[in-house]
Amino acid sequence: MEKYSRVLTIAGSDSGGGAGIQADIKAISATGGYAASAVTAVTVQNTVGVIDVFPVPPEIVAAQIDAVLSDIGADAVKIGMLHSSEVIGAISTKLSEFGIANIVLDPVMVSTSGHRLIEESAVGTLKSLLIPMARVITPNVPEAEILAGRKIYAEKDLPVVARELSLGGKVSVLMKAGHLDGPEVVDYFYNAEEDHITELRSKRIDTPNTHGTGCTLSSAFASYIAQGLGLDDAARAAKDYIARAIESGSRYSIGHGHGPVNHFCSSRGHPKKY
Repeated sequence: MEKYSRVLTIAGSDSGGGAGIQADIKAISATGGYAASAVTAVTVQNTVGVIDVFPVPPEIVAAQIDAVLSDIGADAVKIGMLHSSEVIGAISTKLSEFGIANIVLDPVMVSTSGHRLIEESAVGTLKSLLIPMARVITPNVPEAEILAGRKIYAEKDLPVVARELSLGGKVSVLMKAGHLDGPEVVDYFYNAEEDHITELRSKRIDTPNTHGTGCTLSSAFASYIAQGLGLDDAARAAKDYIARAIESGSRYSIGHGHGPVNHFCSSRGHPKKY
């Protein structure tokens, strides 16, 4: 019997379908993985913004993770929205119990519309408990500024900050440049396991449909790792996928605010060879 490349996504639900668990499941499926999920919070949101957030109790989050890992298992875990220190603690305990190694952490803090998605007190817990457990973290510029405690002004700052956030070369860092200006989006991937930086380039698309790009990219990264790709190839494949999804999604109109990317922009499930 063949086996699936299994990815467990631990994140919040997005009722609008463009980000969160919904985007994760779409991205993992579109890139050839099998998606299971543990919901950390139920958000009331659409393309215009986040209206409300209802946190799932930590014990229920932990129980979902236990149910999936004790039966289905996971070749990689993607972590997204974590509302509180209590939830972060429950997740770190449960993942340690199962000895999960391939963790891709997207440190979600603020939505595309500007709504804060994590309690102030939980940022320190994220840095002390979960980031050290991750194999890869995927911060955007505002998230990296919070984690690093300093401003990022230009593209040249990204590889420097990536190394700063690696905990002395223990965690690989994909610095996302979407919030910067320029004709290209140049992300930087610091592979801590091999101590080198890779530039990941794509043309900048003028579109409001950028809701869920971070969730989508990190989920694709986790999916490719689950399929056995090395870190550099997984980073390149994930970047290629999100660039195609943004470009394809720019041709659609949905909602009245920030629409989603087109997760199923290609029938190609598996990454091209690099």
